[in-house]
Amino acid sequence: MAINQQRKEIMLKSNPQPPVGPLKSGHLRLKADLRPVLMLILLFIAMPLTAGPVIQSWQTSNGAKVLFVPAPEIPMLDVRIVFDAGSARSVDKAGLASLTNAMLSESVGEWSADQVAERLESVGANLSSGARRDMAWLGVRSLTEAHALSVALETLTAMLAEPQFAKGDMERLRKMMLVGLSRSEQSPGSVAAKAFSKRLFGDHPYASDPNGTVASIEAMSRDDLVMFHDQYYVGNNATIAITGAIDRQQAEKIAEQVIGQLPAGQAAVKLPTVAKLDTAYEQRIEFPSSQSHILLGQPGMKRGDPDYFVLYVGNHILGGSGLVSILSDEVREKRGLSYSTYSYFAPMRQYGQFQMGLQTKTSQVDEALKVLRDTLQRYIDNGPTAAQLTAAKENITGGFPLRIASNSKIVEYLTMIGFYGLPLDYLDRFNSRVEAVSVTDIKEAFARRLNPQKLVTVVVGQQAE
Repeated sequence: MAINQQRKEIMLKSNPQPPVGPLKSGHLRLKADLRPVLMLILLFIAMPLTAGPVIQSWQTSNGAKVLFVPAPEIPMLDVRIVFDAGSARSVDKAGLASLTNAMLSESVGEWSADQVAERLESVGANLSSGARRDMAWLGVRSLTEAHALSVALETLTAMLAEPQFAKGDMERLRKMMLVGLSRSEQSPGSVAAKAFSKRLFGDHPYASDPNGTVASIEAMSRDDLVMFHDQYYVGNNATIAITGAIDRQQAEKIAEQVIGQLPAGQAAVKLPTVAKLDTAYEQRIEFPSSQSHILLGQPGMKRGDPDYFVLYVGNHILGGSGLVSILSDEVREKRGLSYSTYSYFAPMRQYGQFQMGLQTKTSQVDEALKVLRDTLQRYIDNGPTAAQLTAAKENITGGFPLRIASNSKIVEYLTMIGFYGLPLDYLDRFNSRVEAVSVTDIKEAFARRLNPQKLVTVVVGQQAE
């Protein structure tokens, strides 16, 4: 996932200040001896807002890991099955993971692609699917009404176990992917992201573009898709996330139904470690755009990393909190070099990228690069202020209830926790892990992980005379 978007931050203030001066007539005065009781009541009410959902877990008969959270409030069900079948598993045939995943929602079993779409539409079910570097997934959201749920789950089961990989469907999707590649070549942001990933990951499987190349997509055969599906879409290589208005017994039956027809197979082999950068690298790509796109970064961290929460909170202050971040203040507010700038860590099974980026006028590229590099160096040297850290913690923990406020968000967290083998109390401990971060922790972690003297830099745009 390149992430260059403005984040909407929600600032929630706790412990509002009491009215100044004496209470006016008509206001209710609380007796001093009742205040401790009131505080206990308010604490009791607030506790569910900061606690994560209780996650239940087990395995299916063919080895798939299941994570389940009951959510009886709304008669809906979300089911998502994720496989270790991303583009890192199709390096020799770039784009194979994406095309295989896309074919699962075409002709399946005894139904054509149109019939599959009609079945889901007739009961109001929504399908989700996709493939990234680490993973590929297929999921459905449905009402729990008996007929609707039956149709949705029956269709999902067929998609996983009985894809036809029909020639007509494949040729249509192949053309769509080629059109997408052609359009990406006309986007300076896409050109920059591809060049950045290629240099950052080098010979590692993560360097393979999930969308493939024109040559790899044109050369792909039906046999390639069938072999990829047979190898990676198996029970031991799968994680199932379920949340909705059902109980544990129903969840167990659903998990067995949707994945039970797949062979157990074998889990994908462990990916190699992402190598550290030996030296700095800069690439400037000529492109007829009105602004230049700038990306800087290096390998950052992976899921389950012991420094995860420290780097997460630290980056929130540096460039992850939108217009109130340090980068935004230096780049936008003080110098007017760009409308927006950002930084983020993208952890995966192995080290994903740490990336900073912005768009600016061609004449300002060198100044913008210097500001980004200097700001990162100062942040590593000095860390955030105590006030910046306090504000970041309040923002992150205050917004936590919104991150788990819907079934769709919960199922995404379950997918991440299950796929990356994170502890089941991950959500319960989220806020406490954030609160435990100190200024010293951030300085030390950023110094360990990032070296401003060895950054990959990619600039795409018209080059200055």
